[in-house]
Amino acid sequence: MARRKDKKPGPSRKRGPPVENSPSVAKRAKVVEKEVVVERRKVPGQVYTVGQGDVGQLGLGPDVMEKSRPAPVPNLDNVVDVVAGGMHTLCLTADGKVWSFGCNDEGALGRQTSSLDGTETTPGQVELPEPVAKLSAGDSHSVALTVSGRAFMWGNFRDSSGQMGLIVEGQAEREPKLVATGIVEIASGSDHVVMLTADGNLVTRGCAEQGQLGRVAAMFSSRGGRRATNYLLEPGTVRVHRPKGCKSSAFDRIWTGAYTTYARLEETGAIYGFGLNNYHQLGGSDEGGTILHMPELLGSCAGHRWKAVSGGQHHALLLNEEGSVFSMGRKEYGRLGLGAANPPDNDDQETPGPVPGLSNCTEISCGEAVSFAVDEEGRLHSWGFGTNGQLGHGEDEDVFEPKVVGGKLTGKKTLVVSGGGQHTVILAS
Repeated sequence: MARRKDKKPGPSRKRGPPVENSPSVAKRAKVVEKEVVVERRKVPGQVYTVGQGDVGQLGLGPDVMEKSRPAPVPNLDNVVDVVAGGMHTLCLTADGKVWSFGCNDEGALGRQTSSLDGTETTPGQVELPEPVAKLSAGDSHSVALTVSGRAFMWGNFRDSSGQMGLIVEGQAEREPKLVATGIVEIASGSDHVVMLTADGNLVTRGCAEQGQLGRVAAMFSSRGGRRATNYLLEPGTVRVHRPKGCKSSAFDRIWTGAYTTYARLEETGAIYGFGLNNYHQLGGSDEGGTILHMPELLGSCAGHRWKAVSGGQHHALLLNEEGSVFSMGRKEYGRLGLGAANPPDNDDQETPGPVPGLSNCTEISCGEAVSFAVDEEGRLHSWGFGTNGQLGHGEDEDVFEPKVVGGKLTGKKTLVVSGGGQHTVILAS
């Protein structure tokens, strides 16, 4: 999830398969790697979008500027997964094909479009060499992970100085480029990408100004310092010391917020994090400082086995294995779902607090200042900032506690929800 903007808020043992920058893939193709098979979601559904559509991110054509209730996107069949970027949307079909629509100014759609004929505002296929299993999207970039563990990227990263480039400094990529192999999971923040290798390593690239890469010291975080921008754009492994009493420091899950990264330690289930922490979106006093440039064990997240984490601009949702939803971070606009009076005195939520009215949930997602959860019956709940209409309630009022989304979703089973910058994409059957 992510919002696209030029200036960011806030203060300003290597193992496993190689992660390769695309120009060198051919030269190093003889490296023996662990075989990777990545599974995709299997249950198809109808795609719905809601919120702002001024650059075509709703996929409803050039004349639809906004929707306050979920609307079906036509001409998309057998979709099994959806992802919302800052101002664009990606859809994955059961046969591994990727479709995109929305803003293509910096190549985020991965295909040639024209604002004159409306091809940005309706779904179009992205050409990729093999079937895709997973997708992620940021403000102006997209990532596709194939069934064999190959990661392709397109679009552009930005920082407070403007365009960074994606693979080569200053250069946006308008078509998919192979950037890594041996990958099992991907996640995108606003302007950074995290990849999980088959051996449990974290590999990051993109903007580092808020510490979100987890491998760049503060002195190098702005355009790479003396190391220049390519140091940030080239993939680098995040180094984590093996925890005391553990046999390994391998991770098994990764998630992102706009300017944060979260990872779950495979052996213990502990959550590590790094990035922007100005509103305690990474947790409370144990995680000192407004920016965590290197990975830290998030002590405030202890006590649960977390199934999923999703970050917004300044808050995060957490889903435990029992299906309970928790939130932490910035209270404003009701994005935490704790009610208008909580936390008291307009304080931030420094540790994960249980979101009332939710149980047996299966999915969570954050937009910039909005939150979503899906319960076991497939009902979609939303809360937070209402002005953009992306909550789907037909109103522009802020919502301080979870509220079921009705309209065309009534009687439907929500499979996937993804919050973008000012829009939301939903897959329901």
